[in-house]
Amino acid sequence: MKRPLLPKYKRMLDTLGENIRLARLRRDYSTEQVAERAGISRNTVIKIEHGDEGVSLGSYFRVLIVLGLHDDLLLLAKDDVLGRKIQDAGLTVRRRSTKIKTANIPQHE
Repeated sequence: MKRPLLPKYKRMLDTLGENIRLARLRRDYSTEQVAERAGISRNTVIKIEHGDEGVSLGSYFRVLIVLGLHDDLLLLAKDDVLGRKIQDAGLTVRRRSTKIKTANIPQHE
């Protein structure tokens, strides 16, 4: 049995769904039109607009394509601040040894 999302994350999905619904309405598309163009059922479009966590990412992506918002998906995790901090914390910095000037050292032949 899968655990329910925490309220904070559920609200985020709800907001995503609402943003998708508003984008659809701005374009004057019906749920039927979006569903047909995305190759999914009207019911799935309605679930997406309600932020249903059970809908596949692929279905969300298909709807974003229909709405012309597919490039927005590339913004997800684009600047992974936490991941970079974790990575940087594990890096060791190598120090270079000082270079010896060879001009003052006599050359042996």
